[in-house]
Amino acid sequence: MKKVITYGTFDLFHQGHYNIIKRAREYGDYLIVGVTSESYDIERGKLSVHDSLLTRIENVKKTGLVDEVIVEEYLGQKTRDIIQYEIDTLVVGSDWIGKFDHLRQYCEVVYLERTKNISSTQLREKSNEICKFGIITDDADDDGVVKETKYVSGIHIESVYSDDIDVAEEFCNKYELNSYSNDFQQFSHELGIVYIKSAVDKRYEYIKKCIEKGLHIICDFPFSRDIAKCQELNRLAKEKNVALMENIVSCYLRAFTQFLWIARSNEIGDILSVNIAISNDYFKYTQSFDDMSVLAITAVIKLLGTKSRFVSKNTITDETGEINYGSIFFRYEKSVARIEIGAKIDLHNFLTVVGTEGCIVLEDDWWNTGYFEVHKKGVKKVDRRSFNFEGTGFRYLIQELQIMLRDKRYECNRLTDAEGEAILKVMNQTSD
Repeated sequence: MKKVITYGTFDLFHQGHYNIIKRAREYGDYLIVGVTSESYDIERGKLSVHDSLLTRIENVKKTGLVDEVIVEEYLGQKTRDIIQYEIDTLVVGSDWIGKFDHLRQYCEVVYLERTKNISSTQLREKSNEICKFGIITDDADDDGVVKETKYVSGIHIESVYSDDIDVAEEFCNKYELNSYSNDFQQFSHELGIVYIKSAVDKRYEYIKKCIEKGLHIICDFPFSRDIAKCQELNRLAKEKNVALMENIVSCYLRAFTQFLWIARSNEIGDILSVNIAISNDYFKYTQSFDDMSVLAITAVIKLLGTKSRFVSKNTITDETGEINYGSIFFRYEKSVARIEIGAKIDLHNFLTVVGTEGCIVLEDDWWNTGYFEVHKKGVKKVDRRSFNFEGTGFRYLIQELQIMLRDKRYECNRLTDAEGEAILKVMNQTSD
């Protein structure tokens, strides 16, 4: 007898889930399905799971295709299960290609391609809690977004748009989406949320089109280099009850928001200085100078406010005119801040806040952190604060958007209009 095993959350059970189980069944005579527990979902960063564990198990059993259901409770359990149940074949989705190759020493590993145009339609017939998601892009890399959405229940990426139809097709095939287009009307049909990942000079028009169609929007920041255009977009979004969110992931991380709260709560006294270094060496996907500037400037504005007395910006370019390195200096009434940005050079990445009664330290990829350290004056023991964090952080932004839409609250308070304008002013400042 040939035994097969597959795993999943199986939340809001739909035809796509049924198909995975049915196709897994075809690889053997006895099928075991592992359903993830609530605690394991939280541990691995799976957000907004709707159905209870008992409901998800019952839905799997109702398929009539499963011989045994087990609960997946911890990382590494697959190895134990394969050995314990004498599994011949492990079946998983193609979005995990390569992830479980190490298990080939125990059994055959099969990666199944996702069935297109199934979950996107029948899921809607069953539940209105699933929101169709689309991506507007200039290139065929997703920066981890597609995988991140898989960890948030209630979101399903449907389609991709690009002015270049070849880019759209490549993106669609690469990430197994249902459709692609260079026609905005065709692309946006039936979507609820759009993520705009494009050059800054295109964002304004894309955002405006999405607002006119009533679509909720996540967009790389800034929305435009023109402050007046940004103000216009924010005003239109409010009028249309459309959520318009800046893709500044750090603002949605629990560790980062707690870090800001502690820094501003006088726990380390009055803030005297903020020192930041950021470079490409900790990013999976290459970031532009502007992308890194947004993260660093946001941290300074969040810590010290929008009323800086003086800002000095300097950049050093290579022989092609592209920025190699940049620095930004801020002077406030009672504090200073300095940012170093390595666009083409590696820096020791960190964020340090120095106060009159201590300091707070975030090391390495501080913009995607799950922890930080608080050092207090006269106290030898370091206070280390740790919070759950998984992936690139984009899933936490989407979760916040879901909460906003559930509560019919279309304005996000993680970055105020004044803070956004202050960040853009610094970015627009020419080098001294």
